[in-house]
Amino acid sequence: MSEQESSLPTPAVTSATPPRLPKRLIVLLLLYVAASVSGLIAKQGVLFCLLTLFMVLGILGRQKAGLIMLRGYTLVQLALVSMLPVILYDPDNLVVGPTTVHLGEWQGKFPDYVIFIVLIILSLLQVWVAFDKKVKIWFKPKLNLNIMN
Repeated sequence: MSEQESSLPTPAVTSATPPRLPKRLIVLLLLYVAASVSGLIAKQGVLFCLLTLFMVLGILGRQKAGLIMLRGYTLVQLALVSMLPVILYDPDNLVVGPTTVHLGEWQGKFPDYVIFIVLIILSLLQVWVAFDKKVKIWFKPKLNLNIMN
Protein backbone atom coordinates (compact mmCIF):
# COMPACT_ATOMS: atom_id res chain seq x y z
CA MET A 1 0.00 0.00 0.00
CA SER A 2 1.39 3.40 -0.87
CA GLU A 3 1.62 6.32 1.51
CA GLN A 4 -1.02 8.22 -0.39
CA GLU A 5 -3.58 5.36 -0.16
CA SER A 6 -3.11 4.95 3.59
CA SER A 7 -3.84 8.63 4.27
CA LEU A 8 -7.26 8.49 2.61
CA PRO A 9 -10.13 8.53 5.07
CA THR A 10 -12.02 5.29 5.32
CA PRO A 11 -15.77 5.52 4.87
CA ALA A 12 -17.76 5.08 8.05
CA VAL A 13 -19.67 1.86 8.25
CA THR A 14 -23.32 2.72 8.73
CA SER A 15 -26.13 0.35 9.33
CA ALA A 16 -28.76 0.80 6.63
CA THR A 17 -31.15 -1.61 8.31
CA PRO A 18 -33.41 -0.10 10.95
CA PRO A 19 -33.46 -1.72 14.39
CA ARG A 20 -35.88 -4.62 14.76
CA LEU A 21 -38.55 -4.85 17.43
CA PRO A 22 -37.17 -7.30 20.02
CA LYS A 23 -39.21 -10.47 20.50
CA ARG A 24 -39.26 -10.11 24.28
CA LEU A 25 -40.73 -6.61 23.87
CA ILE A 26 -43.37 -7.99 21.50
CA VAL A 27 -44.40 -10.55 24.14
CA LEU A 28 -44.55 -7.87 26.83
CA LEU A 29 -46.62 -5.57 24.61
CA LEU A 30 -49.05 -8.40 23.80
CA LEU A 31 -49.42 -9.01 27.55
CA TYR A 32 -50.13 -5.30 28.12
CA VAL A 33 -52.69 -5.20 25.30
CA ALA A 34 -54.45 -8.34 26.54
CA ALA A 35 -54.60 -7.02 30.10
CA SER A 36 -55.82 -3.60 28.94
CA VAL A 37 -58.50 -4.97 26.63
CA SER A 38 -59.75 -7.34 29.33
CA GLY A 39 -59.84 -4.41 31.76
CA LEU A 40 -61.81 -2.34 29.28
CA ILE A 41 -64.28 -5.18 28.69
CA ALA A 42 -64.72 -5.70 32.44
CA LYS A 43 -64.89 -1.90 32.96
CA GLN A 44 -62.16 -2.10 35.60
CA GLY A 45 -59.63 0.75 35.66
CA VAL A 46 -60.68 2.12 32.27
CA LEU A 47 -58.40 5.18 32.42
CA PHE A 48 -55.40 3.08 33.41
CA CYS A 49 -56.14 0.63 30.57
CA LEU A 50 -56.37 3.47 28.04
CA LEU A 51 -53.08 4.95 29.24
CA THR A 52 -51.44 1.54 28.93
CA LEU A 53 -52.70 1.24 25.35
CA PHE A 54 -51.29 4.72 24.57
CA MET A 55 -47.98 3.59 26.03
CA VAL A 56 -48.04 0.55 23.71
CA LEU A 57 -48.70 2.84 20.73
CA GLY A 58 -45.79 5.06 21.78
CA ILE A 59 -43.49 2.04 22.04
CA LEU A 60 -44.56 0.75 18.62
CA GLY A 61 -43.98 4.27 17.25
CA ARG A 62 -40.41 4.14 18.63
CA GLN A 63 -40.96 7.29 20.71
CA LYS A 64 -38.51 7.97 23.50
CA ALA A 65 -41.49 8.87 25.70
CA GLY A 66 -42.68 5.29 25.28
CA LEU A 67 -39.37 4.02 26.67
CA ILE A 68 -39.57 6.39 29.63
CA MET A 69 -43.18 5.35 30.31
CA LEU A 70 -42.30 1.66 30.00
CA ARG A 71 -39.45 1.94 32.47
CA GLY A 72 -41.45 4.03 34.92
CA TYR A 73 -44.42 1.68 34.63
CA THR A 74 -42.30 -1.37 35.38
CA LEU A 75 -40.50 0.20 38.34
CA VAL A 76 -43.74 1.41 39.95
CA GLN A 77 -45.31 -1.99 39.38
CA LEU A 78 -42.31 -3.78 40.91
CA ALA A 79 -42.44 -1.53 43.96
CA LEU A 80 -46.19 -2.04 44.41
CA VAL A 81 -46.04 -5.81 43.93
CA SER A 82 -43.11 -6.05 46.33
CA MET A 83 -45.09 -4.14 48.96
CA LEU A 84 -48.30 -6.12 48.35
CA PRO A 85 -47.87 -8.49 51.31
CA VAL A 86 -47.35 -5.54 53.66
CA ILE A 87 -50.23 -3.54 52.17
CA LEU A 88 -52.70 -6.43 52.28
CA TYR A 89 -51.73 -7.60 55.77
CA ASP A 90 -54.54 -6.49 58.06
CA PRO A 91 -54.87 -8.59 61.23
CA ASP A 92 -58.59 -7.77 61.57
CA ASN A 93 -59.47 -8.99 58.07
CA LEU A 94 -56.82 -11.69 57.72
CA VAL A 95 -58.22 -14.67 55.86
CA VAL A 96 -56.60 -17.92 56.91
CA GLY A 97 -56.19 -20.51 54.21
CA PRO A 98 -55.45 -20.68 50.50
CA THR A 99 -56.75 -18.25 47.90
CA THR A 100 -58.97 -19.62 45.13
CA VAL A 101 -57.85 -18.61 41.63
CA HIS A 102 -60.38 -18.80 38.78
CA LEU A 103 -59.11 -19.02 35.20
CA GLY A 104 -62.13 -19.73 33.04
CA GLU A 105 -63.51 -23.11 34.05
CA TRP A 106 -60.38 -24.06 35.99
CA GLN A 107 -60.13 -23.35 39.69
CA GLY A 108 -57.03 -23.68 41.80
CA LYS A 109 -56.23 -23.05 45.44
CA PHE A 110 -52.87 -21.48 46.21
CA PRO A 111 -51.34 -20.02 49.35
CA ASP A 112 -50.82 -16.27 49.24
CA TYR A 113 -47.04 -16.53 49.20
CA VAL A 114 -47.17 -18.50 45.90
CA ILE A 115 -49.28 -15.78 44.30
CA PHE A 116 -46.90 -13.09 45.58
CA ILE A 117 -43.87 -14.98 44.27
CA VAL A 118 -45.44 -15.32 40.81
CA LEU A 119 -46.33 -11.62 40.70
CA ILE A 120 -42.84 -10.56 41.80
CA ILE A 121 -41.20 -12.83 39.19
CA LEU A 122 -43.44 -11.37 36.46
CA SER A 123 -42.51 -7.86 37.59
CA LEU A 124 -38.80 -8.73 37.54
CA LEU A 125 -39.17 -10.09 34.00
CA GLN A 126 -40.83 -6.82 32.96
CA VAL A 127 -37.94 -4.85 34.46
CA TRP A 128 -35.48 -7.09 32.60
CA VAL A 129 -37.26 -6.39 29.30
CA ALA A 130 -37.64 -2.64 29.92
CA PHE A 131 -33.96 -2.12 30.75
CA ASP A 132 -32.53 -4.43 28.07
CA LYS A 133 -29.98 -3.00 25.60
CA LYS A 134 -31.82 -4.37 22.55
CA VAL A 135 -35.04 -2.71 23.70
CA LYS A 136 -33.27 0.64 24.13
CA ILE A 137 -31.85 0.40 20.60
CA TRP A 138 -35.40 0.05 19.24
CA PHE A 139 -36.29 3.64 20.19
CA LYS A 140 -35.30 6.75 18.26
CA PRO A 141 -32.23 8.43 19.76
CA LYS A 142 -33.63 11.96 20.00
CA LEU A 143 -35.62 12.83 23.08
CA ASN A 144 -39.21 13.41 22.11
CA LEU A 145 -41.81 13.48 24.83
CA ASN A 146 -44.73 13.76 22.40
CA ILE A 147 -46.12 10.24 22.49
CA MET A 148 -48.52 10.79 19.59
CA ASN A 149 -45.96 12.29 17.20
